[in-house]
Amino acid sequence: MIEPRILIRVRDVMKSDFATIDGIATVEDALKKMKSFKTSVLIVNKRHDDDEYGMINSGDIARHVLAKDRAPDRINVYEIMNKPVISVHPDMDIRYCSRLFADYNLVRAPVIENNKIIGVVSPNSLVLDGMYRLVNNR
Repeated sequence: MIEPRILIRVRDVMKSDFATIDGIATVEDALKKMKSFKTSVLIVNKRHDDDEYGMINSGDIARHVLAKDRAPDRINVYEIMNKPVISVHPDMDIRYCSRLFADYNLVRAPVIENNKIIGVVSPNSLVLDGMYRLVNNR
């Protein structure tokens, strides 16, 4: 008999605690927020309803500020952030989400429902939380 396929969705493995920042903030502000939230990624808020979310990570800061010896208190987040970001739906199968991460070399993706971010997903959460469940449900 064929066993039914176990479906684990992004909402099952996403992290609902994430940090945000405004694009007008300085990189220095972003660093302080990253340190206090113990994260290397911040979601950049929309400026208005028709805008898109952005993202800044420690790699962006290393490449665009540290390596170029620029002053973090004189650079705004919007100058070095990635925007728009690839987002995923909370009901997406983690297998497809993982494929999306591999195809586009993503490190994080916001999980968006009804035009609002409800969480963030990473390859670690897909594997350590999602795939672990698949393996243990055999």
